[in-house]
Amino acid sequence: MKKTLTLTFAATAIFVTAASAEFLDVEKDELTLGFIKLTDMAPLAIAYEKGYFEDEGLFVTLEPQANWKVLLDRVIDGELDGAHMLAGQPLAATIGYGTEAHIITPFSMDLNGNGITVSNEVWEMMRPNIPSMDDGRPVHPISASALKPVVEQFKDEGRPFNMGMVFPVSTHNYELRYWLAAGGLEPGYYSPENVSGQIGADVFLSVTPPPQMPATLEAGTIHGYCVGEPWNQQAVFKGIGVPVITDYQIWKNNPEKVFGISAEFAEENPNTTLALTKALIRAAIWLDENDNANREEAVEILARSEYVGADAEVIANSMTGFFEFEKGDKRDIPDFNVFFRYNATYPYYSDAVWYLTQMRRWGQISEAKPDNWYDEVAREVYKPEIYLEAARMLVDEGLANEVDFPWDTDGYKAPTPAADIIDGIPYDGRQPNAYIDSLPIGLKGEQKVIGNEVQG
Repeated sequence: MKKTLTLTFAATAIFVTAASAEFLDVEKDELTLGFIKLTDMAPLAIAYEKGYFEDEGLFVTLEPQANWKVLLDRVIDGELDGAHMLAGQPLAATIGYGTEAHIITPFSMDLNGNGITVSNEVWEMMRPNIPSMDDGRPVHPISASALKPVVEQFKDEGRPFNMGMVFPVSTHNYELRYWLAAGGLEPGYYSPENVSGQIGADVFLSVTPPPQMPATLEAGTIHGYCVGEPWNQQAVFKGIGVPVITDYQIWKNNPEKVFGISAEFAEENPNTTLALTKALIRAAIWLDENDNANREEAVEILARSEYVGADAEVIANSMTGFFEFEKGDKRDIPDFNVFFRYNATYPYYSDAVWYLTQMRRWGQISEAKPDNWYDEVAREVYKPEIYLEAARMLVDEGLANEVDFPWDTDGYKAPTPAADIIDGIPYDGRQPNAYIDSLPIGLKGEQKVIGNEVQG
């Protein structure tokens, strides 16, 4: 049944149907979609709660998943029709790193949304290395160079410095590594024989599922972590840790999650794929429209146990335009969570290429690849043509604005300027090898990890 949107002008009520065209003739109308309990699953929750899936003739069940591996495996075997995914997962699966399968994305779910948190003990040790503002609060952004003496002290005491991230091909792994390397710390390498990612590491990174991060930190198993919200703010509320930097401060408006489906699903269900993409675009628009006017309602929805299941107060800390570092140190970061602005939902090839450069940088891609390989893989996985077809339908139906979509892009963003990245090194997705070679720590050129060392 089509829903109606009521627009009131003075005393006149004008009723606009939610779609001026008939439903797409979807091949499959009952769908099960997976997610992990993080605030950036919001487009799925909103598309469900606001009836956008139903408007497209889709009857959707949303299912939280235990961890990212289970989620990916269930999409591959067809138990899930699609899912909220780490952007690295479709790329890694398609190139055969880890579980091999052809996964695609027609929709990017958000920009930003992550943070790096350290334990209270580590924060106290870092704090003397960080300059202060006139009011005594630390100057942000905080470089990992402030952590380096702490890691060295741990090493001198014979204590490994352990940090958590959510999955080997997660944004969180790459952002944490990026931040550490920018501060002069080695986050370790992967090799075909050793997939721990800890070869030659100063800081030992390991996987911890997002909702378990605070408890693992509190238990002392890890000394810090990189995760999405609300699990950094949870550490503040519990008084067990201090977020030191957000990913917005590492790389302004960096890509985050994607909506992933199997290539087989998309081929067999093209109209269903379009209908899903339309519903998700509408949800993203709702989340960001009128300067985030709907975020309080979004927080209330996400706080429910069937979605994120954290206190609304904790979720609101990041979803409503600010972020709390130490208790009481709230700072305005209006773009901490971006769902539609800045073409956040468009699946840019340059975003895919960045993930692939980080896989190569740390040895998950064990051998050098030419620039055109990065472009070809990006095009295998990221499907802007589906996105734009869905967007065109929404515009024609009066449900989206023509000016809000990048119709003429070639799929590559303009290079990210040095000023928007914490190490001051610009990123151009059209030149992946030049970018990799410009990074001071990490594999370059023809280098490989052989045994426990980098060679070449």
